[in-house]
Amino acid sequence: MFLRFGHVVGQSGLWLSIGIVLSAKVITGLTSLSLSAIATNTRVRGGGAYYLISRSLGVEFGGAIGIVFFLAQAISVAMYVIGFTEALTVTFPTLKENFVEVASLVNLIVFACVFVGAGWTIKVQYFILAILGGSLGAFYFGAIQSFDMANFQANLAPSFIDQANVYTMFALFFPAVTGIMAGANMSGDLENPSRAIPRGTLTSVAITGLIYLSMAVLLSGAGTTADLIHDPMIVRKLAIWPWLITAGVFAATLSSALGSMMGAPRILQAFSRDEVFKSLNFFSAVSGKSNEPRRATVMTFLISQICILPGDLNAIAPVITMFFMITYGLLNLATFYEAITKNPSYRPTFHYCHWSTSLLGFLGCLGVMFLMNWVWALVSILFVAGLHWFIRNRELESRWGDLRSGLIFERARKSLLRLESEVYHPKNWRPILMALTGTGWTRPHLPIYGHWLTSGHGILTLAQVVTGNPETDIEKRARYEKQLRKFIVKEELEAFPAVVCHEKLTSGIESLIQCHGIGGLRTNTVLLGWPHDLEKAETFGGNIRLITKMKRSVLAARFVIPEDDDESADLWSVPSGTIDVWWRGMKNGELMLLLAHLLHRNPGWRSNPIRVLRFVDNPQAIDDVRQHLIALGAASRIEFTPEVIYQSGSPDEAIQATSRDAALVLLGFQTPEEGGEQALYQRMEKLAGDLPRVLLVDSVGGMELES
Repeated sequence: MFLRFGHVVGQSGLWLSIGIVLSAKVITGLTSLSLSAIATNTRVRGGGAYYLISRSLGVEFGGAIGIVFFLAQAISVAMYVIGFTEALTVTFPTLKENFVEVASLVNLIVFACVFVGAGWTIKVQYFILAILGGSLGAFYFGAIQSFDMANFQANLAPSFIDQANVYTMFALFFPAVTGIMAGANMSGDLENPSRAIPRGTLTSVAITGLIYLSMAVLLSGAGTTADLIHDPMIVRKLAIWPWLITAGVFAATLSSALGSMMGAPRILQAFSRDEVFKSLNFFSAVSGKSNEPRRATVMTFLISQICILPGDLNAIAPVITMFFMITYGLLNLATFYEAITKNPSYRPTFHYCHWSTSLLGFLGCLGVMFLMNWVWALVSILFVAGLHWFIRNRELESRWGDLRSGLIFERARKSLLRLESEVYHPKNWRPILMALTGTGWTRPHLPIYGHWLTSGHGILTLAQVVTGNPETDIEKRARYEKQLRKFIVKEELEAFPAVVCHEKLTSGIESLIQCHGIGGLRTNTVLLGWPHDLEKAETFGGNIRLITKMKRSVLAARFVIPEDDDESADLWSVPSGTIDVWWRGMKNGELMLLLAHLLHRNPGWRSNPIRVLRFVDNPQAIDDVRQHLIALGAASRIEFTPEVIYQSGSPDEAIQATSRDAALVLLGFQTPEEGGEQALYQRMEKLAGDLPRVLLVDSVGGMELES
């Protein structure tokens, strides 16, 4: 305000200066609204903006912004100390030769004040505020007396020099309004942060906005363009009592330096306390009765001292601007997401923030960053993105709730409602597969093949029916569901568990199929194991008859795996050989071929080619059938090798001889009427013979290969 604002007004002219001030105030004003909303929606602890962002956007964004915002505050200390030293050397020119030494001494004094404790430092701020009030009064009185309409007219238009433009002037000015986080940074020390942060922040934005606008008008009328641009102490020359301006410069820069020196350690302390990086746990320690972050204060001092060594205020300001803009942008983004997810937990007592204002604030921050300096903007964003990626890859689990689950829920809710209103078309058929797997470990081939058939394309549910009384065995149901979840995590499956408790297995399966799923995401295919003996055929036939009556396709896995086979030890072992689809027509063939295609798309199955085979007992039909299979491949756009097998008599010998070395064989069947269960079992057993891996398919339709 005292050292650079005259320079901004001189180069930009009054109209652009007003635009710069208003633009900066719009961004900080919108951000303050977001800050107020999010601060009144949660119990605010120490850490300021870092705490608020991390508790909304999660540990990844919180961790990234914690580092960036801490660095911004620490570097700000250097900026304000350099500003103080500039004013001091103008007042006492003999000190100019020892600029860096003087700035370092001032930095040490600021550090010592804060190291003693925040309570004492805040009391000093009241004295500084009184000096600032007096210095502003001295400027207003002097500038009004020196006001000249000729200067005013001359300073309306911009007078840029040295390749300056409105964006460089904005970058130079913007750090002057970054103090809106001063109160939020002290959130852990405030008696009632949810009340104090909105009131204090919004009031400060309004008052400082009026001060900057009035100063712009008075500076443009009281000083010449040359004086405004080249004299860093033009405000002092115009004041009625110049010594008060000197005192004001000292007070303003010291106040800001003290504020940043107090705020930065509290950000680092809160960040370290969350254990985002174990190596920073050293800085989470507290000292004294008031829990001062003295270790973090020492680190802040060291960083600010390193930045003081170049002694260039103009070089530091744009870097700080980028860091602050990213912080403000993410704070706006956090509030925007909190609002649009419509999470019931988002109940801020501050009611003057809308999702549109938060979005506008975020876009404003992002846009201004690129307008000021697109290179630094890109570097800053990539830096934050890199930190986010690094923290995410460490797979840290936050100990606090954030809005990510709420955001996912809202997206899923809207998508489900939209899916419900869409007219279904066979082109969009996907496998929504329910695998009756037991605990997972009892029939491990079912969940693994279920995962292969749905991965990246559909939805897999691992289901189990616990036989028992739902009233007395409810704990058993919870235990089995926990086991299923454990199996899913251990095998890294993309699946959901579903367990029901029922007195009868058939009734439990019926309950699962009827009730599981929501809207357009209801089960359309059921995967279960093929019975290993004739005695269980009747029960199996009743179950699949129930499933097909409920318009669900049936996949029955008939896997014969010897005890000494390596496949039993490695669940994910992909067998060698072809994927054989025995074609008998469209009824089951469409689903069989589509399942073969989905299985082949898994990386582990890419080397297993698909064969579509058809058995004929008439040699004259071979060419026609082959042409039919070729046309089927062209229409379905699925790559496979067509083969026609001629053999007189029963097809079981041809199937077993041809597919002996296949990785998986798909055969169609028709669910039997009541009383035909054993006949079906015997017929399919005869066809499958000693083939080790057979998937039996009964399709109820719903898909079209030519779609």
